[in-house]
Amino acid sequence: MIENKKYSNKYNFAFIDESTKKEIRRKLLKAVAIPGHQVPYSSPEMPISRGWGTGGLHITLAIIGKEDIFKIIDQGSDASVNACNLREFIQMMTGIETTFDTAEATLVQTRHRITEEELTEKQIIVFQVPLPEPLRMVERYENKTLQMHAEADYSKMWVSLYESYVRYGAIMQGAGYPVMVNGRYIMSPSPIPRWDTPNLHQAKTLFLFGAGREKRLYAVPPYTDVEPLEFEDVNFEIEDFTNSSCYKTGFKKAFLDELYADDGSRKYVISDSNFLDKISEKQETHQYNNQYIDQLEEYDLERG
Repeated sequence: MIENKKYSNKYNFAFIDESTKKEIRRKLLKAVAIPGHQVPYSSPEMPISRGWGTGGLHITLAIIGKEDIFKIIDQGSDASVNACNLREFIQMMTGIETTFDTAEATLVQTRHRITEEELTEKQIIVFQVPLPEPLRMVERYENKTLQMHAEADYSKMWVSLYESYVRYGAIMQGAGYPVMVNGRYIMSPSPIPRWDTPNLHQAKTLFLFGAGREKRLYAVPPYTDVEPLEFEDVNFEIEDFTNSSCYKTGFKKAFLDELYADDGSRKYVISDSNFLDKISEKQETHQYNNQYIDQLEEYDLERG
């Protein structure tokens, strides 16, 4: 006699039904094949509201396996409410191992940050994206943005960046700075800080982006050119922390969170909680490196 185990659990592995997982994976394959291109998908109902990470959650649940080791961060922190709740949900629905260690994880889900520690070819990082359309700031109508992407007509975006520079003396776009992917599509890298944007370029790992509310998926495959938009005479710049350092470790070469005390004084701490722990404990780390961080280091050495 064959035991019928179909309904032994009240839910499917990773919660989503297998047909929907296949649909999401098919759309992800298309997204990987066309880097930076937004692919519509079904965005199935989840036990959390859209806008609270459903896009990233859909991708994670569609690709996660029983042998994976899962890590999730929210703006660099393993301990935020969003990260803790989604970690608990995914662990309950899959029974897989979870970790705080970036190097140990095989699958990382993130909201608004890339890990300070460099990810490898054996890892995948999934982004929760609130607004996938980078042209929304210059064009309100969806049919127009689709046409602009199809024709690679990004003149409005360039004019917007130019106007920002003329008015303020700098391009004021902060988190979610638009990038050109593979020399073809302008893409929103999700609201990551400028500090993280160069780490998308020629990275070893696969980047997957999910916007559940907008029902869009897109991807950046490994070793793909990802270049922030800039002019010949007005270059892209990352956040400058040369005059600041982490108050716990004295470390400068990382994205820092600004903290305010009751007396109005401020101090800085490394945003990535696992990276902070490793620096504090003097553990070995393999951090991302790029030309923009190198420029800040050279400037700091010249001043020092």
